Amino acid sequence: MRVLIVEDDETLADGLSVGLRLQGFTPELVTNCADAREALAQGGFSAVVLDLMLPDGSGLDLLAGLRADGDRVPVLLLTALDQVRDRIGGLDAGADDYLGKPFDLGEVNARLRAIIRRAEGRAHALLEWNGLRLDPARMSGEMAGRELRFSRREFAVLRALIETPGVIVEKDRLEDRLYGWQEGVESNAVEVHVHKLRAKLGAGFIETVRGVGYRLAEPRP
Repeated sequence: MRVLIVEDDETLADGLSVGLRLQGFTPELVTNCADAREALAQGGFSAVVLDLMLPDGSGLDLLAGLRADGDRVPVLLLTALDQVRDRIGGLDAGADDYLGKPFDLGEVNARLRAIIRRAEGRAHALLEWNGLRLDPARMSGEMAGRELRFSRREFAVLRALIETPGVIVEKDRLEDRLYGWQEGVESNAVEVHVHKLRAKLGAGFIETVRGVGYRLAEPRP
């Protein structure tokens, strides 16, 4: 899941990036409103972590503009302004959740998973398909009584597929989940991770649609 971090404090932004990456997110970092608007215009983000006080404007104005344009990407506000009126202002502007600084990285991750889950219309944290139960919080799964562990990028591919089971997911879209827009893409990265997933889940669990992408196989009767 790609997450846009809009934060101008270098130490805090780096800490957020590392913490989110360890939890399976693909963080993208910008430090001002202008760059945030450019990144959001490209789309593809599962959520936004947004600071309110930015060098070239207010995060609230950025958020209000986003909602006015009809963009419903989940937004988690982070700010040192912890007065009740500030929390109310952020939520009324269209934020999905709110955390005051300082904060715990574990709570940031949990709140991000929650607002993304709500945006996807899921009440339950676990993702299930064809005997596999996937736990996003632990980047692990369970199948036929076996616990399965995945690398961060294996999990990113599997999550993208299980979000739309049976639907073809284009290779380009999977690459977007593996790499941020500021990173170079390895030509055979998706194939390598799919190969590793098949070794753990079974050769027929993920189908290749040649020239297009991949999809999860339909359950057999």
